[in-house]
Amino acid sequence: MMAGIMGYFGGRRDAKQSSRNAIVTLRQQLQLIDKKEEYLQKKIDEELNKAKASAVTNKQAATAALRRKKATEQELERLQGTRFQLEMQINTLESASFNAETMAAMKQAAGALKDIHGSLSIDKVDNIMAEIQERTQVANEVSEAISANTYAGVDIDEDELKNELAQLEQDELNERLMGADHVPVHQPAGPSRVEESRKPIALEDDEEAQLKELQAALAM
Repeated sequence: MMAGIMGYFGGRRDAKQSSRNAIVTLRQQLQLIDKKEEYLQKKIDEELNKAKASAVTNKQAATAALRRKKATEQELERLQGTRFQLEMQINTLESASFNAETMAAMKQAAGALKDIHGSLSIDKVDNIMAEIQERTQVANEVSEAISANTYAGVDIDEDELKNELAQLEQDELNERLMGADHVPVHQPAGPSRVEESRKPIALEDDEEAQLKELQAALAM
């Protein structure tokens, strides 16, 4: 009831809801047109069949049937024109609703950007970047000054350092070579060749002893 009173006095309506209601109403009307078109097409077919059936026997009845068929076809054409207009209105409303929702989303995004950048300006950003660069340069200068003063007051002979480094390299190489000379030779697991070579000799001596014992036994 309150909504009706507000609408009567020109109260503000929800544009989105209004568009949806209009689209629903138009689609319902299209459903009615579908049923009406189906009815008219069926009537046209019936009148055409009557005209065919009476074309030879009753030309007057056939002519009347063709007139009714023609009138029905004209009504169907007008109804199809109405359908086209309703479909165009639906497309227009859907496009307008889509555009309105898009603009609302863009407006909301613009407001969010405004809130984010509300406390910022080009001058503030430039000042902050300049300060960062200045502080970075100071930090680099301090690091260079500390590094430069690390060996301040120390007398270092570069040639002497090179000779000491060369001596260290030579000592390391000598230790590696000496270590290689004392590496034990790896012996594969299992009996040695000497032991293997002795086995046939031992077997031969054993066989010879057994043969002598056999000969002695036969001689007895």
